[in-house]
Amino acid sequence: MILVTGATGTVGREVVRGLPEGLRVRAMTRNPAKAAGMFPGTQPVAGDFTDAQSLARALEGVHAAFLLTTRADVEDDARFLSAAHTAGVRRVVKLSAAAVLDTRADDLITRWQRANEEQLRASGMRWTLLRPRAFMSNSLSWAASVRSERTVRALYGMSPNACVDPRDIAEAAVRALTEDGHAGHAYTLTGPQALTAVDQTHELARLLGTPLRFEELTPDETRAALNDRYPPQVVEALLASAERQRAGAKAYVEDTVRKLTGRPARTFGQWAQDHIGAFTPAPDEAGTRRGTA
Repeated sequence: MILVTGATGTVGREVVRGLPEGLRVRAMTRNPAKAAGMFPGTQPVAGDFTDAQSLARALEGVHAAFLLTTRADVEDDARFLSAAHTAGVRRVVKLSAAAVLDTRADDLITRWQRANEEQLRASGMRWTLLRPRAFMSNSLSWAASVRSERTVRALYGMSPNACVDPRDIAEAAVRALTEDGHAGHAYTLTGPQALTAVDQTHELARLLGTPLRFEELTPDETRAALNDRYPPQVVEALLASAERQRAGAKAYVEDTVRKLTGRPARTFGQWAQDHIGAFTPAPDEAGTRRGTA
């Protein structure tokens, strides 16, 4: 049995979909009804990292697990690894972050991920670490303003990031969960080129067939927007990450996706083409902009 945590999230759902047919797969989520609808034939299970009993139920009979946690400075990894060890899990593939390798990165999120990695290494189970750059899917945060205003707004629009398609991360996870030879390895995952937000805006405009405007946000504007969504320490960590990106810390490209999967990493253009509907105005939105609604 393979357990996938965060099974309905951006990466987790692609891991579930990518696992070969014939394997027994359990999808852990807070909403098992949603998982049941998304993944016919997969066993959905309710799981909460703060609930030891729910973790024990989710891990019963599991030999390999994909671990994805999101709450910085919380002991979700430690709770899961303890329960997994007790349940007899033999292999854990952990989603971490490329920033852990950057000696200049000392923000809350990076320190948390480093601690999580260390706990996994010390767990006694076979481990594999996946360290992606930013997800290409982060650009979906622009979708509403692209649809309604033909505008992308972002901080440091000319700073490059070798962002990666979440599907490539998921395929790497599937390989590590189902193949031998990945235990004790840490893989940095990037896209095939470093792109800026301005570059991504141009690519979206090309695919949409319409001009888009890029609007540079100030750090204060970005902080105010982030404060509506995250705790203060997380906001400051995200801003520190943006400063490191502006300094070029996230521009390096790795060929790991090709080495793991046998094919090149997907480009941003490929990701955007497959998700262009999110950026395309519905007829009523287009009509409203023209003043004909």
